[in-house]
Amino acid sequence: MDVQIIPLERIGKSTCHDEPDGDRLPLIEVLAEIASNLNSESSTEQMLLRFLQIMVRISGANAGAVRVLTADSAHLRMIGAVGLSQSLVQKERYVPLECGICGKATLSHSTQFDNVMEVCQKQVRHIYTAQNCHTVYAVPLRHKGKVLGVYNLFMTDETPLPEDVRILFNSISEHLGMALENSRLTRENMRISLMNERTMLANQIHDSLAQTLAYAKMRLTVLNEAMADGEQDRANRYLGDVEEAVDLAYSELRNLITQFRDRIDPRGLVPALQDLAESFSKKANADVDFLNLTQDVMLTPEEEVQVFHIIQEALYNISKHARARHVVVTLDLDGGQYVVNVADDGVGLPVSPTSNMGKSFGLTIMRERAEKLNGALTIESRPAGGTIVRLAFPARSTGKP
Repeated sequence: MDVQIIPLERIGKSTCHDEPDGDRLPLIEVLAEIASNLNSESSTEQMLLRFLQIMVRISGANAGAVRVLTADSAHLRMIGAVGLSQSLVQKERYVPLECGICGKATLSHSTQFDNVMEVCQKQVRHIYTAQNCHTVYAVPLRHKGKVLGVYNLFMTDETPLPEDVRILFNSISEHLGMALENSRLTRENMRISLMNERTMLANQIHDSLAQTLAYAKMRLTVLNEAMADGEQDRANRYLGDVEEAVDLAYSELRNLITQFRDRIDPRGLVPALQDLAESFSKKANADVDFLNLTQDVMLTPEEEVQVFHIIQEALYNISKHARARHVVVTLDLDGGQYVVNVADDGVGLPVSPTSNMGKSFGLTIMRERAEKLNGALTIESRPAGGTIVRLAFPARSTGKP
């Protein structure tokens, strides 16, 4: 990843502690700029570089750099620089965490400053001094006792920064440290979500498609035996079983593709179910009503995914088997339990629940999802005709996800 280098003349120099007149940057304007940047949708690295420019302007520094902790927590990687040469940036792109003044700031969790000739690596000291950088400040980016990065400011002399500027820089470092930690947690959560999705997909393939193909393979074996024995009637029966299994496998594969293409709405379960009901109405040529009877749905993202896919599978089974014209999906909170009902006016349950292998597999997956919610799934015939699928699982006692 390239380091972004900004010439010093592009940002100018100004301070927030000079006389009222002139080219100064008022503190109130600095604070407004900080708030604006923290609320922007730019990437974390772009935000860090933007604040580097602000800090260089406020301090009147001759140059500056911003570094972040690498994944191995053993190095600092430079992500941006102001007023430094390309050759210097390349030499300083990665430095050990304990290196020089950056190491002191990391260990002490406080701002450090010293002469470049005393604290920087030997191979770059002469380059810094050639660029009129004689004193270096290291401002650590902190969050909850952990240093996540460092700002470097290079000055032409050893005049200390005013107290109000040091306080402002400490405040900036705290806010940006929090932004860095949030960015790390977001990436970590994305990895966890990806692994969970892969595990879920593998489980569903095993529970549905893999079992169907295993059944087809067994039928192929007895089909070969019947053909070898010249038993045409038996061979035809086994051939029919294989054809049914292949058709079912194709249908299950399409179902899996549909399930993993339909992502749960990032706004939460209720909007996702509203969209699912609308989509199902179009695909299945049936009227679908979704009724949310709860004042507030307080579920974890994992619980929302399980409930969503149970309802999705129930609707899929209805479209495949029930020949229903009207479906009602309700979500309620009753006696400390969430209750989900999916009721249809279709043909009802088959005489033998295992007579249709695809539906049996689908129900198995739904029950396994219900178990993950510490709940139960029941399927009953409705007195007026059709079927009702009911999911009940306990609500969290704290009322918080």
